[in-house]
Amino acid sequence: MPPAKIEIRPYANDDWDAIARIHDAARLDELRNSAGVEAFLTLAQTAEEEGLFDGQLWVAEVDGKVAAFVALDDDEVTWLYVDPQRYRQGIGRALLRHAVAAAGPRVEVTVLDGNPAAQALYAGEGFIVTETRTGPLVGNETFTATGHIMHRDTATAPTSVAG
Repeated sequence: MPPAKIEIRPYANDDWDAIARIHDAARLDELRNSAGVEAFLTLAQTAEEEGLFDGQLWVAEVDGKVAAFVALDDDEVTWLYVDPQRYRQGIGRALLRHAVAAAGPRVEVTVLDGNPAAQALYAGEGFIVTETRTGPLVGNETFTATGHIMHRDTATAPTSVAG
């Protein structure tokens, strides 16, 4: 099957239902091997408090449907979720590259321990783990999680990364 044509555009209010569905499905995968699915809260419960709309927000469309979204705030990738039915199709990588291109020379992201697919995505784009912390899970502080803080410095990151 040929790779899907990915269109990246700014978030619009009409995208809410799609990104909420994507987040809620993908967040369960993210939590499964880290803080546990018991820590799950919906996007509707967390978007405002966790600052989803504080910076720039883009969606990726495939075949005219929203398939993923990414948020960038102060040179930090704060949200990146892909519809689980669209995993491993290059959509998350395309969104990450888009966000990195809009960021400053040093970009940060925190990846939950137990999410090797996300860790591999960021590592493949030149991010390196600079710190690991265990503490309250952002957005649901009654749970504990371990997060890997990763950075990408455009001065030292590869200019062309295999995708």
